[in-house]
Amino acid sequence: MSSQDRTGSRRARTAKATGLGVLGALLLTGCSEEVRMGWLPTERGTTNHTDRLIDLWVNSWIAALAVGVLTWGLILWCIVAYRRRKNDEGFPRQLSYNLPIEIFYTAIPLVMVFVFFYFTDRDQTAVTARTDNPDVVIDVRGKQWSWDFNYVKQNKYFAGQQAHLTGETGIPETLPTLYLPVNKSVELQINARDVIHSFWVPAFLQKVDMIPGKTNYITLTPQREGVYDGKCAELCGEYHSEMLFRVEVVSEAEFNQQMAKLKDGQIGAEYDRNPYEAAE
Repeated sequence: MSSQDRTGSRRARTAKATGLGVLGALLLTGCSEEVRMGWLPTERGTTNHTDRLIDLWVNSWIAALAVGVLTWGLILWCIVAYRRRKNDEGFPRQLSYNLPIEIFYTAIPLVMVFVFFYFTDRDQTAVTARTDNPDVVIDVRGKQWSWDFNYVKQNKYFAGQQAHLTGETGIPETLPTLYLPVNKSVELQINARDVIHSFWVPAFLQKVDMIPGKTNYITLTPQREGVYDGKCAELCGEYHSEMLFRVEVVSEAEFNQQMAKLKDGQIGAEYDRNPYEAAE
């Protein structure tokens, strides 16, 4: 065997060993819960939508990784198989076109786009679908820099005040709290009193913009009791970082107890303002 053949053989063995090592590392890391969840800030079963969103996210990354590995493999194969040899002279044979390959690299990406579109549209339609008669309807109104919650069917309301993050303990307990009953369908009517805000509970994996004069909706069923952090996810002014709230998913009995502590009535659009009216 010539020295050139031995070198090529060693390179091939090294490439195989590296590939197996990378594959083994991916399989081992895939055993961790964080990887199976796609590093998302939630758990399965938090709401009736989280499992669907987790699967869409994780499977999309798996498909993207498969495409990436295939592409990298083809690139490396071309580099090795068609590298210039020591005894080669002049330019390699030139091809003006290759119709089968051109059809292949046009058709396959189109199929991939259509597949991604189908699953994304299917899951988005399911997640954004509204319920005809939800058990709980809450008018959520963002304002600079806090939150108002109107519990429509209970005719109760909570008017939030801006949080002040001083670094002292106990501040989270003073944040505006949105109460949701576990295993009950909830419709959140998302509104803004002044500028554009964004309603975001990371554990719910849903984020919706709050636009003055327009009502958006989130419909979900909380399935796991607990306390979840919420925040405004749209830069809305000087104290945007303090526009925080909490969501407490509680039993129906505790939900009714919390409703009894709130004030009667609704604090609605009469407190909305358009900060741009004067400029207009």
